Amino acid sequence: MLYLLPAYLTPDSPTDFFAPVVREYIMRVDFYFVENEKTARRVIRFFAPEKALADLRLFLLDKHAENPELEEAKKLMVQGIDFGLLSEAGLPCIADPGNKIVRWAHERRIQVCPVSGPSSIILALISSGFNGQNFSFCGYLPIDKSLRRAFIKNMEKKILSTGYTQIFMETPYRNVRLLQDLFCFLSPDIRLCIAANIHHPKEELIKTLCIEDWKNNVPKINKVPAIFVLGV
Repeated sequence: MLYLLPAYLTPDSPTDFFAPVVREYIMRVDFYFVENEKTARRVIRFFAPEKALADLRLFLLDKHAENPELEEAKKLMVQGIDFGLLSEAGLPCIADPGNKIVRWAHERRIQVCPVSGPSSIILALISSGFNGQNFSFCGYLPIDKSLRRAFIKNMEKKILSTGYTQIFMETPYRNVRLLQDLFCFLSPDIRLCIAANIHHPKEELIKTLCIEDWKNNVPKINKVPAIFVLGV
């Protein structure tokens, strides 16, 4: 069995945001595919403080995703060992490399069990007030200035021609630069939702304004996890 387990969006999230079955599965499973070992241990401790971390076997699954340890993990799964899959935040396989091991599991007829939990992308979408019937998740925008400008303008074009909501993200320390680019390249009446620190009980920011209004109310989101949503 491969359990697709949720991680918190912030360690300040209340534990009652999550179904009790998450703790049950974590107590049961000692083998994990993880995006980041340090984060994974914190997430496991969050759900099950009494679990012996020394008993864990963590196998790093990053964008390169091929190493001898992964081959060992795959052999253990074929032999019948249950594994969990943990992202750094939220649900696995969305904006992280977890889909690679899920695909491998399907090819080997290994049962995949998705467990409900938060997705910052979906939470931002439903909080934005934009079209939730038709939308695109664009992932991370290009870093190159000219490519980024073209990408942003193309998102605006899609919004105006199709009505599809556009969702994207950025590495938190680049948030300020991203906002500057959005203010520079987007039309003043395009609407932007910023959803930052989702699930943080005290510092959560979720607000939708047009670009022109955001310029006069620039939020302080430097180094803060955030999702950005564009719509009309």
